Parts: sequence; structure tokens; C-alpha cells
Amino acid sequence: MFEELRPHLIELRKRLGISVGTLFVMFFVMFYYHEPLLNWMVEPLNVALIEVGKTSVHAADGMLTTNQVGGAFFVALKVSFFAALVGSLPIILAQLWMFVAPGLYANEKKMIIPFIVGGTSMFVIGVLFSYYVVTPFGFNFLITFGSFSFTPLINIEEYVGFFTKIMFGFGIAFELPIFAYFLALLGMVDDRQMREFFRYAVVIIFIVAAFLTPPDVLTQFLMAGPLVILYGISILIVKMVNPAPPLEDDTSDEEENENSAVAIKSE
Repeated sequence: MFEELRPHLIELRKRLGISVGTLFVMFFVMFYYHEPLLNWMVEPLNVALIEVGKTSVHAADGMLTTNQVGGAFFVALKVSFFAALVGSLPIILAQLWMFVAPGLYANEKKMIIPFIVGGTSMFVIGVLFSYYVVTPFGFNFLITFGSFSFTPLINIEEYVGFFTKIMFGFGIAFELPIFAYFLALLGMVDDRQMREFFRYAVVIIFIVAAFLTPPDVLTQFLMAGPLVILYGISILIVKMVNPAPPLEDDTSDEEENENSAVAIKSE
């Protein structure tokens, strides 16, 4: 059994090595630009602090802080790693496709470019949606709450970890139509299966949104709502790529209608 798996394990090690190597190189590139990247990350928080500061004396004094000696350095590492992960995504997706390509048909292997472009584009769209739509609402709500009694001193290490968690969560979530398309292309799922799973998918979506968003209902709905819509879009995509075969009852009804039509004509 191990001899049968050995070629696959060697191929997997090769693809993982290329992905990790790309991530490693991209990390050093992004570390050089970590300051503008960090400024981009904290912009939504700074805007929220300014907006809240207009109505609260305490919030006007809000600021970003660090309570560690090497806090700034570790923040730079986190920012660089997240940016490197996004920058390396096309290569990582390409390696993933090359790993599964030997088991695909010739026409399916040609879909590598749509897979890479579509997967990268949807991840970036998810990140941008989170940055420009979700985080402004979430930060305004969280900072406003209790700002009349407390001065918001935001720990930069916790903020960067919190920010990257949300961005990465939305990026992965927006990959749903892409993965649904290719699963349908491989014949692993059809539209009937996705429709039947819809009620369970909604529950799973809200649970995932609760883990990936701040502890407030508004931000949770801002993530769960688009995910439910994306699931509906995925059903339409799967229906076009791999529609479910008609049920036996539907087939028998069609045959009966045809038989009755033939009988009427013969009479």
C-alpha cells in the first residue's frame, strides 16, 4: 500500500516545497514594504477613532499602543506574512492544480488558468469587501460602545491578528463559487445536492461567521449575508456545469405522458 502512495507523497512534497519556497521569498519582499502595508491595515481603525472622537472626549485620545519590547518587530512579521500569503496565492493555487491534474481528463487539465485567475480574484475581492465594507461598520460599533466611559488604547499586536483573521476569513469564504464550479466540473457535486444541503449550509455559514468576526451581530450578518448569496450563486453555477439527472418519478411521468400522447394519436 505504501508503495502505491509513495509517488503521490513525492509529488505532494514537491508541490508543498515550491509553495513554501514561494511564500518564503515573497515574505522578504513584503517585509521591505511592511510600513506602507501596516499603514493600510490600520487606516480603518484610525478612521473609526477619528469618527468616534468627534462625539467623545475619551475617544479623541484613543491611540495604538504596544506592550511588548519587540512588539513593532513582531507586528512587521505578521503583516509581511499575511501580504506574502496573498501575493503567493497564484503559485499556491497552481501547485494545488498540478497535484490533482494527473487524475483529470485532458479537457479538465486546461482549466488551470481559470482556476488560478478565478481563485486569486475571488480571494482579493473577499479581502477588499471586508476592508471597505465590513471593518468600518465593525470598528465603529466596537469602539463607540463604551467610549464615553473609557479611553480606547488599542494594542497593535492584537489588532493586526484580529485584522488578518477577518481578511483571511473573507478571502477564503469568497472562494466558494470557484470551488463549487470545479467540484461540479469533476462530477463530485450537482445542483440538487447543493439545494438539499442549503438549510445546513446556512447554519454552518452563521457558525463560521461567528468565529471569524468580532463579537457583534452586525458584523456577523455582514459576513453571513454575502456567504448565503455566494452559496446561491454557486448553485446556479453548478446547475450550468453539472445539472442533476432527473428523478425516476419525473422520468416515469414523462414516459407516461409520451405513451398517452401516442395512444391518443393511434385512436
